[in-house]
Amino acid sequence: MLSNKKIILGVSGGIAAYKAVELTRLLTKAGADVHVIMTHAAQEFIAPLTFQTLSANPVHTALFDLIAEQEIGHISLADRADLFIIAPATANIIGKIAAGIADDMLTTTVMATKAPVLFAPAMNVNMYTNPIYQENEEKLRRLGYLFEAPVSGSLACGWEGEGKLAAPETIFDCAVATLTKKDLSGKKVLITAGPTREEIDPVRYISNYSSGKMGYALARAAQRRGAQVLLISGPTSLAKPYGVTVVTVTSANEMQREVMARVDACDVVIKAAAVADYRPELRNSTKIKKKGDSAIISLVKNPDILSELGKMDYGSRPRPFLVGFAAETDALAENAAKKLFEKRLDIIVANDVSKADAGFNVDTNRALLFFKDGSSTDCGLMSKDQLAVTILDHVISRLTEQPGA
Repeated sequence: MLSNKKIILGVSGGIAAYKAVELTRLLTKAGADVHVIMTHAAQEFIAPLTFQTLSANPVHTALFDLIAEQEIGHISLADRADLFIIAPATANIIGKIAAGIADDMLTTTVMATKAPVLFAPAMNVNMYTNPIYQENEEKLRRLGYLFEAPVSGSLACGWEGEGKLAAPETIFDCAVATLTKKDLSGKKVLITAGPTREEIDPVRYISNYSSGKMGYALARAAQRRGAQVLLISGPTSLAKPYGVTVVTVTSANEMQREVMARVDACDVVIKAAAVADYRPELRNSTKIKKKGDSAIISLVKNPDILSELGKMDYGSRPRPFLVGFAAETDALAENAAKKLFEKRLDIIVANDVSKADAGFNVDTNRALLFFKDGSSTDCGLMSKDQLAVTILDHVISRLTEQPGA
């Protein structure tokens, strides 16, 4: 995801400095080459050795360190950076940079870099709302610097309000989005994810093992590439993807209603949800009591949302690019190719959910991609995040081939 990207992480002196440790772990895990610069105040909160251990690179703390200057130097470091992150960014460091002050390793390197600079502010709520601070932030925004806003919550100083450092995962997502080519800019992408639940009575329902991980990975990947993403999600325990509008539903009928109400405005629809094929004909308003040794529940067919999308009349508007999923346990290629044709899709993603590393509730997948021109490709074993990127690569390449794209 961030392979071969050099990221400079500036850590300034706030109690939230400990969260920069997790951010370093996330960045290095994603393949980035992370170089940490710590202010003198930051070292009062956390030891440089922690960042050095996680990043596998020396931590820079002093502007006039002759050994460090010989090996890298603040100018060389600034020149080679793909992205500069300052987290936590205190009112002090933001004020100094806004004023053009460069009197330590961190501010000097920021002044020398031409890479995008992302600030993640963290401070007392009164400092954050102070008009002097707000003017400094606004000045930096006008100059093209990026900000991941703090969140509201209990602050270390005892106050409650804005000023709490954004979660490391949020800063990470913003960093990845900053470094990702915006080849879906201007496109509206609708993605469905997760299972649906079809209620039998107030305590029981019919569902499946879908976790929603594949759909959420697609939503993150599309947002990072500049798309305006709407995620319609069945019940999951997953966190809302950064920068994505999420609509939550429970049943297949609810999902159908939300999809059909929004599809006309979309350029791409990716149906990754595992929608229940059937629902109880009648939903009991009270709990069904146990009687005898067996019970019969009459089922009726749920709407086939993807099939409806493939066959509906879009009038003068171009039909959205349609991507479907086929979760199979046998005859994978045959079943997927049949669904591709019958549902009039542009791409279908087929995976054998009986395999331990490609089924529900795991982070990896093995997918076969079939295209309406009759071609196909085997993606092999990869993470669902990687597969999401691969799927979108194929979507984009085929979108650009369409007339008027």
